[in-house]
Amino acid sequence: MYHTYIRGAVVPTSIRLDQETESAVRRLARKSGRTKSSIIREAIARMAEEIMRPKPEGTLYDRMTDLVGIGHGGPHDLAARSEEVLRNLLSQRQRRR
Repeated sequence: MYHTYIRGAVVPTSIRLDQETESAVRRLARKSGRTKSSIIREAIARMAEEIMRPKPEGTLYDRMTDLVGIGHGGPHDLAARSEEVLRNLLSQRQRRR
């Protein structure tokens, strides 16, 4: 049994948990020094927040197109020569030792 806050009041609510979930709630409560009720309330609050949060529209690329190409630096052919550049960096590091 846990309590739900409604306008400052605590309303007792009964839920059915499988053995694994009940054990997890009990362990979390014991390790955090909190009640099982507060663990369940927080889990519900987090899930509600996650579900209610507006989902970003479009793909990641769509959301960051205004950032693509604003950075400058490095040779333009770095990707094509990545193995060569890495080899040179490693050999420089070895020479310093």
